[in-house]
Amino acid sequence: MSVSQSLQVTAIPAFDDNYLWLIHDQEYAAIVDPGDAAAVEAALAAHQLKLAAILLTHHHADHAGGVPALVRHWHVPVYGPASERIPGIDHPLREGDVVTLTSPSVQLSVLDVPGHTAGHIAYVAQGQHWLFCGDTLFAGGCGRLFEGTAEQMTQSLGKIAALPDNTKVYCAHEYTVSNLRFAVAAEPDNQRTAERLAAAQTLRAQNIATVPSTVGEEKLTNPFLRYREKSIANLLKTSGRLNKDDPVAVFAALREWKNVFR
Repeated sequence: MSVSQSLQVTAIPAFDDNYLWLIHDQEYAAIVDPGDAAAVEAALAAHQLKLAAILLTHHHADHAGGVPALVRHWHVPVYGPASERIPGIDHPLREGDVVTLTSPSVQLSVLDVPGHTAGHIAYVAQGQHWLFCGDTLFAGGCGRLFEGTAEQMTQSLGKIAALPDNTKVYCAHEYTVSNLRFAVAAEPDNQRTAERLAAAQTLRAQNIATVPSTVGEEKLTNPFLRYREKSIANLLKTSGRLNKDDPVAVFAALREWKNVFR
């Protein structure tokens, strides 16, 4: 849990490895990516909160599947990407839009971050230095390119990397250990990545969440923000995964390697 003035962000574990993020002020709450309505309802009841808004990053069921049940009960506004078809959205959003909630009192700027899906968006609470990025950026990794291109994803991640280093990254999955194992393979001389992996393994052994991370930490240890490093390109070349130096090609080769990495 993290606190800014009276606002808090609480993780709701769901499914096998999802995190649904509850932004609240001890009375009212907004939920980010409620894939599981039952888990959200249980958290609201446990914290004695009233749901005030739903915020969606993209259309995948583990992020948006709980919307119909929640709006039947709560009759709240549903914010989400304008370029994706998600039943229930009544406030479609694009980059440059700002979501201003009064209860809880928070202002969220919208970024277009396609790549994982074609219309994926992210929310930035600039006053609190919080980022809710769905499946675009993970701790130590990034989302698969299901609908977008490597070029789109590099541009999307570039927007995130431009945020202040102390921005907390509230990603949607507990993939950190597997991501950092790959990160160590992709950049074996990065001691900080190796140390981060060891710390993440310790946390998970105690069933403690490894997120949120920070933008600064990701820039130091996440190969998908570090794909311009020559050592990463050289390793991809020597392993036969890359035959040119174009940064987008490096990123694409890195993502393809991660898809089959075990």
